[in-house]
Amino acid sequence: MLKRPCLPVHVFILFAVSILTAQQKDVLRPYKTDTPPVIDGVLDDAVWAQAPSETGFMTYQPDYGVPMSEETRVWYAYDRENIYFAFLCYDREPDKIKTSITARDKIRSDDWICINLDTYNDHQGIYAFYVNPQGIQGDSRAVGDEEDANVDFVWYSHGTITDDGYSIEMKIPFKSIRYSDGDPVTMGVIFERYISRRTEAGTYPALDPKWGPNFITQTRPLLYEGIRHYRLLEVLPAVTWARNSYDEAGSLKTGDGKGELSLTGKLGLTSRLILDATYNPDFSQVEADAGQVDFNQRYALFYEEKRPFFLEGRDQFIFGGSSEGDPLGAVVHTRSIANPLLGTKLTGKISPTGTIAAIYARDELVNNGTDQGYADVQIIRHKKSLDRDSFVGSFYTARERENGYNRVVGGDGYLRLTRSSRLGYHGFLSWDENRETDTRQKGHAVGINYLYSNRDWLVNARIHDLSERFNTEVGYLTRTGITRYRLGIIRRIFTDSAVIQRIDPLLNNQFIKDKETGEWENENAFYATFVLPRNSAFRAGYLNATEIFLGKKFETSGYNLIAQSQISKSFFFSLTWSDRKKIRYVADPFQCRGGTGSASLVYQPNQNLNATVSVVYSDLYRADDGTKVFDYAIVRSRNTYQVNRYLFLRAIVEYNSFYEQLTTDFLVSFTYIPGTVIHLGYGSRYDRIEWNEDQYIASDRFLETQRGLFFKASYLWRM
Repeated sequence: MLKRPCLPVHVFILFAVSILTAQQKDVLRPYKTDTPPVIDGVLDDAVWAQAPSETGFMTYQPDYGVPMSEETRVWYAYDRENIYFAFLCYDREPDKIKTSITARDKIRSDDWICINLDTYNDHQGIYAFYVNPQGIQGDSRAVGDEEDANVDFVWYSHGTITDDGYSIEMKIPFKSIRYSDGDPVTMGVIFERYISRRTEAGTYPALDPKWGPNFITQTRPLLYEGIRHYRLLEVLPAVTWARNSYDEAGSLKTGDGKGELSLTGKLGLTSRLILDATYNPDFSQVEADAGQVDFNQRYALFYEEKRPFFLEGRDQFIFGGSSEGDPLGAVVHTRSIANPLLGTKLTGKISPTGTIAAIYARDELVNNGTDQGYADVQIIRHKKSLDRDSFVGSFYTARERENGYNRVVGGDGYLRLTRSSRLGYHGFLSWDENRETDTRQKGHAVGINYLYSNRDWLVNARIHDLSERFNTEVGYLTRTGITRYRLGIIRRIFTDSAVIQRIDPLLNNQFIKDKETGEWENENAFYATFVLPRNSAFRAGYLNATEIFLGKKFETSGYNLIAQSQISKSFFFSLTWSDRKKIRYVADPFQCRGGTGSASLVYQPNQNLNATVSVVYSDLYRADDGTKVFDYAIVRSRNTYQVNRYLFLRAIVEYNSFYEQLTTDFLVSFTYIPGTVIHLGYGSRYDRIEWNEDQYIASDRFLETQRGLFFKASYLWRM
């Protein structure tokens, strides 16, 4: 038997030291300062001369692993109360930098930098803090593959355009984020930059092509020592006043003005667990939802949540085994809580691996202006994080009314299988009771989702089964009584062309068994997407498809086109169009054909003015004789003048051809930080009618039938 040679002791010591040194290099150690920088976008503060910095940003778009065309350097520091970052973004053509002075979260078509921050370093979710060259902010929370840009956090930034690029400074208070209770605190970070005119994005550290664009699993550790742990206390009082006028016998009758006071509070039980409460909340939206075609729809339209009380912790309601376009779109869709009188919410970590998000709200039931009582809404979500971005979780939702209830309970999760693949799943049971009709029903929804994604391939296989009687009144559901099998494959083809950066051919196959009839639907589609410079892309495709409605099978085949481009610094356009066979969704459905599309043109002549014109269109013709069933167009003009980062003036005009209605919406808005705001708005609705003796008749002219004036002011107290 041969003996292994003995290595000298000093070799083991050198080996151990090399491992320790490598591990230390993996951790970023920000500079701790007693003299914080002035956030003015000018990098002349002493802290930046002492803080560590990183460079060597590598692309992940249009391809992976290529040094970015322009150099980027980022510095990082902190004190007991705030995190600081500074960026120096070089650009050899500074006159071509795409930027604007615009409202918050309206900067994605600009050049920008971003701090992607996993504040627990547990690979379960990240905060994203975006800043354009003018210092205008955007922020979001991301979990899994979904990013929610509706959230707003309190942080500070400033940018300055220079002769050789631009520089940015940022301050993120620890009060504004959730992080672990220990000391030191480890967070994960990815620094990111986007150059609009080249459709080029890069990061430090570089993304691994085998992981694909999965930021959550590829962060670099940041170590903070001796920071202050807060018991956050926020109080948000708000006052609103509104006066509405309504048409009566051909003339407007003005009602009395009505004022309301509301109070919302936020208490940090720990630095990672937050309790919110609100009474008589003002849930009015500053901007009405953009018009959508709401005629001949098989299921209800989906509207994003924009109300501040519901936004924190909203990302925790993303559930395993779900993807865009699935029949169970959301287990929790808080827009279903339409008129809350009061509410409480608990969100955050209850252990190093356990997360909770719980909501109680009393929802006023109103029908045609008549009080119909209340519904009590209860939501409990628990997640336990596993290795990397894996987790297991559970849900309970209920909507309890005097005459009955709807309850849903179940579990979900994601399992990371390899660097490139993961498996998501969910299973839910629902119970409904209507005491007025003495009826009860129960149902189930089950889903499995396999995702494989890296530089070259994206493969998504999904199976869903929903019983005919599954129901959720707190979530968002489009269809029941089906078993669905779906497989989508994208092969990313990278080119050396300066015109076409990447080609993404897509094959998508879907088969649905309709449980009522026992028959099968199918959808076989092929699309090709071309990724181009100037934030441009073009997609064309054809699908062969059928759909079952009320026991009958119909053809739904057709083609579609999608295009977008930042034509110049001043003009951006987008276009979608499809021409397909369709169904007239009525009690006696019949085969039709029609087109559906949208188009928008954004004109930005300078950094302050943004004018957007958009059109949404749909039409429908009988397939047998070509008779028009309807056509529907919505034309919307949205014009904003941003005086500075805090104050803007906005005018919206929207015309709906189907209802022959014209609406106007004018707003003056001042936002110092999220929560501290003043809004003054005025709006009207006009209908193409006139009063003739004792009735309304159609007219070629518009009659003002509604008018509203509102004022809102709120102030965020943070202690």
